[in-house]
Amino acid sequence: MISDQKLEILQVHCEGEIGNVLVAGAPEIPGATALDKMNYINNVDDSLRRFVTFEPRANVAMTVNLLLEPTRPDADAGFIVLQADRAHAMSGSNCICVVTALLESGRVAMVEPETIVRLDMPAGLVTARARCENGRCLSVSVDNVPAFAEALDQEVETPRWGRIKADICFGGVYYGLVDVEQVGLTIEPKNARALAEAGIELKALLAEQVKVRHPTLPGVDEIAYVMFRSQEPDGAVRTCTTLKPGRVDRSPCGTGSSANLASLHARGLIAVGDTKVSRSIIGGEFHVQALEETEVGGRKAVIPRITGQGFVYGKQELRLVADDPFVKGFALSDTWGPQVHLLD
Repeated sequence: MISDQKLEILQVHCEGEIGNVLVAGAPEIPGATALDKMNYINNVDDSLRRFVTFEPRANVAMTVNLLLEPTRPDADAGFIVLQADRAHAMSGSNCICVVTALLESGRVAMVEPETIVRLDMPAGLVTARARCENGRCLSVSVDNVPAFAEALDQEVETPRWGRIKADICFGGVYYGLVDVEQVGLTIEPKNARALAEAGIELKALLAEQVKVRHPTLPGVDEIAYVMFRSQEPDGAVRTCTTLKPGRVDRSPCGTGSSANLASLHARGLIAVGDTKVSRSIIGGEFHVQALEETEVGGRKAVIPRITGQGFVYGKQELRLVADDPFVKGFALSDTWGPQVHLLD
């Protein structure tokens, strides 16, 4: 990074989950594709990611989305998801944040009543349809990359809960989907800390016991998150995605809901055209529809459409100066949780 650099950020949330958008001032990231650029951040130089996702400039419960010029001619914009653990290939809630920011800031022209925005992401081309009125983006429907089940009822040995089962599914990144009753909890705000710590513990165990590798995306080779789930009386799925070093997603989680859709599709519990409601730990909702069936690397897959709403609530300018002793940032266990060392 370059000293005395200024970074312009739009502050956005989707269903309560902060997904700020870095719109100007970032250095050029080497790479011919968005996937190359993500791998560069993860494997070569993570200084920008650390600068914008760690204290004193950030907090544990947020993401920063790095806006990019598209690397492919069929896209309107590109972006990479930057979180405290690494850069990620896809996020549904952050797609909604980015599209809302692009349209409401005028960086992509808004067309009412619907604007189509095509996003160049490490996971592939993602198409979003924004419902617009009076200069506002009222909702965004994201047509995700193909989602598929890698393994159903994968057995995982745990010291705390004995042998549990997880569905290993891809919804833009890989997930371990765990029915929450297996860890003796319910998905509600009072259990957020316990869920976060359980999820991070399970993520580490999955990394030891289950290996994944996306058939067409080099570098996408880890189970990124554990998402707990439970059934609601009205048929909705209550979700709780857990993120390093130990927090829960405030939104219903677009990629996690896509992974869950893939699980349901693989079990024959949903068909093309069906829609499921995903409900977050704080009550926010996504509508997740199975658009069509497809195939990825010989695996049966489904194209999910995720619909939710984002809100631009402010602007921020970050400045990098040469003598700042905390350019690399820091994280402390008082707010980041007792597993903060996992970020090192």
